[in-house]
Amino acid sequence: MGTSTTTTEKAAGPAKAGAVGPSPAPAPAPGGGRRKRTLGMQNAAGWLFSTPFLVLFAVFMAFPILATLAMSFTDFGLRNVTRPWEAEFIGFENYVELFGDEKFLTSLFNTGYFVVVGVPLTIGIGLVVAVLLNNGIDRARTFFRVGFYAPVVTTIVAVAVVWRFVLDPSDGLIAGLFSEVGWTAPDFLGSETLAMPSLIVMAVWRNVGTVMVLFIAGLQAIPAEVREAAKLDGASVWHEFRSITIPLLRPTVLYATVITTIGYLNVFEEPFVMTQGGPSDSTLTVSLNMYREGFNFFHMGYASAMAYVLFVVIMGITVLQLRLLKDNTK
Repeated sequence: MGTSTTTTEKAAGPAKAGAVGPSPAPAPAPGGGRRKRTLGMQNAAGWLFSTPFLVLFAVFMAFPILATLAMSFTDFGLRNVTRPWEAEFIGFENYVELFGDEKFLTSLFNTGYFVVVGVPLTIGIGLVVAVLLNNGIDRARTFFRVGFYAPVVTTIVAVAVVWRFVLDPSDGLIAGLFSEVGWTAPDFLGSETLAMPSLIVMAVWRNVGTVMVLFIAGLQAIPAEVREAAKLDGASVWHEFRSITIPLLRPTVLYATVITTIGYLNVFEEPFVMTQGGPSDSTLTVSLNMYREGFNFFHMGYASAMAYVLFVVIMGITVLQLRLLKDNTK
């Protein structure tokens, strides 16, 4: 009896202490299989609900993007619309030809001009308007906000009709103001010098509302305690704006600058509706040139190469903007 008890205790002792021998495997959690099945059903449901979007994205976005890339390496033209497999592969000839095409270089320069002048004006005016509506104007604030944002939701055709009337050299609003003082109004849209600045003014007027809304949201996100502390320290209005408001708005500035730049690099509606690229290609942009080559002259392979050059330019400028402002937004 004694020996049996001692042997049993010796055998059980190390197991209790956990010093020798493998630890027993944990018992499976109750309901684990059920949880896995539930999770699998949830994943399946998620994919099921996402399927309509994925199908639409694949058909109307992914496939056209890849098809355009393939077309840019071919001489795809009108004859290939019904027989796309007969398009001849020509490698990088379209891309090489682009940078020897004076019309494309002119459109690239015009687009750059539109961006370099239009983006700072849009950002600057949008910021000033946002500051005034957020702090300086108490009465009819909602009215002014709606007024500045209304052009954003107005169709480009309606905007173009209004601006063509305003800029008309004979019967327009500006012509009437000039005639009151005995002057003759210039032909804004018919002048190679004034046509592009006129389109830039219209684009800034139309898009400043979007930037205004972004900056108002950014201004309202700045803690009131920070402003109050600056006032207690004797900071002037300009010092507070320059040293506190602007640094705290840098993420908003970055976002507004990026989306405005991308939009202006793709500018199409303004010159298409207002000037058709004239006079003498002074308002011809890359997007308008691409449209002409693809749908007027049916040089679709050449237009596809133009589209991808514009895509690379947009990506490069966007990455540059993100890197330049990234450290300042931390």
